Amino acid sequence: MRIATWNVNSVKQRLPRLLPWLDQRQPDVVCLQETKLADDKLAELFGSELDDRGYEIAAHGEAAWNGVAILSRVGLDDVVAGLPGGPGFPHQEARAVAATCGGVRVVSVYVPNGREPDSDHYRYKLAWLASLREVLAAAPEATVVCGDVNIAPTDEDVFDPGAYVGQTHVTAPERAALAALGELGFHDVVRDRWPHERVFTYWDYRAGMFHQDCGMRIDLVLASSAVADRVQAAWIDRQARKGKGPSDHAPVIVDLDEAPDGDIGPVVPPPSAPVTARGAKKLPQSP
Repeated sequence: MRIATWNVNSVKQRLPRLLPWLDQRQPDVVCLQETKLADDKLAELFGSELDDRGYEIAAHGEAAWNGVAILSRVGLDDVVAGLPGGPGFPHQEARAVAATCGGVRVVSVYVPNGREPDSDHYRYKLAWLASLREVLAAAPEATVVCGDVNIAPTDEDVFDPGAYVGQTHVTAPERAALAALGELGFHDVVRDRWPHERVFTYWDYRAGMFHQDCGMRIDLVLASSAVADRVQAAWIDRQARKGKGPSDHAPVIVDLDEAPDGDIGPVVPPPSAPVTARGAKKLPQSP
């Protein structure tokens, strides 16, 4: 079974890229984030295209912002939208949806950004992650959490730790909240498979960040041991970030039981001209 996760940064804008990608990569389960469409509009947009490809869809969306979905061609049962009892800002947002696909409980998440350390949105982010942990503590033995967690797990997951001083995504409380999921027995399958490699999933559109490989690894697949033990390949589909009209995120692909493309990775294709010297590149929003 091939599972993928992709923050598409507007499914309406990304549809010309998403449909050919489905045909090329042939994932069995896809977790999408930042769909930015209400559920009825999402179905109108490409419901028939998914039907033609054998996918069912579970969506939890809202107009213009946020939004998550699961596409599956191996079954879609026991769908739950949102985090029951979870926090809001001020109301609950469309940031999580779960379903059972091919015997695996799949959770697609779009964790709040946090905006600025110690802001109200930052505190909301930490509360949201605590609520997610409660849900996962009661999850079935075979569970996988996929999505944009808006946290780089360690300094190795950003192009230059010095560039992120004072920024969200890298603070100790955020990383501790993410690590708390690992304490439940969830494995970061990409990092487990490629412990010493430079691997990113997000690159700002501005300042040539993608072409210089100045990115972050914030899109994760976290698998329970029952799922992690089945992993045969785990990689970043960097090709999907190239070309015309891409998302600023690349898909993460994980193969269970067999790997149709072999044990490729960690980044396909690898960047040709990465900037690796620390201090050589600033974030586009930096003064």
